[in-house]
Amino acid sequence: MRVLVADDQDLFRGGFAMILNAHDDITVVGEAADGAEAVEKAVELDPDLVLMDIRMPRMDGVAATAEICRRTSAKVLVLTMYDIDDYVYDALRAGASGFLLKDVRRDDLVRAARLVAAGESLLAPAVTRRLIEDVVRRGAARPALRRRLGELTDRETDTLRQVARGLSNAEIAAELVVSEHTVKSHVSNLLAKLGLRDRAQAVVFAYESGLAVAGSG
Repeated sequence: MRVLVADDQDLFRGGFAMILNAHDDITVVGEAADGAEAVEKAVELDPDLVLMDIRMPRMDGVAATAEICRRTSAKVLVLTMYDIDDYVYDALRAGASGFLLKDVRRDDLVRAARLVAAGESLLAPAVTRRLIEDVVRRGAARPALRRRLGELTDRETDTLRQVARGLSNAEIAAELVVSEHTVKSHVSNLLAKLGLRDRAQAVVFAYESGLAVAGSG
């Protein structure tokens, strides 16, 4: 796994790079001190994953995430000091695949990097609650998104509902009594049909369309 670490604080940037580089299956291919540099290096170095600080000079992590997701195939794992950070939801909509607090334990950082690089989403419960609260605050589901649910088969719809609960493929397989391979196929199909980048965006879609509702988990 090739990783780019973007953080304007030398201590955090160097620390994260050191932790990740200690593992044989992970190589930190570059570091960036601000969002603009993160975009430049992501395009140049083609990493599998970008570890992105959300608050940086020149270009913040939200804008950098949107640009990286538009111009590369890299996954973005966002770092924030606070789980109620106002930028968290914006970064998720911009294409981030997950969030971690900066005080994350080193083992959890490595696990999160591997999960997100492999295509899973990583949303802390507090982030998911904030997403739900934001959707509820804005009122009814968007009709256009609701109509797009009709493009899915019943099984794909059921799978999306479980993805919104934060379940892994293995957990969804147990819930729906199907194989994990079948779940992977359903997830891949529903992402393609709905034009979504990954599972994190699928969670946003599920709530904004009204498929998933507060308190339904």
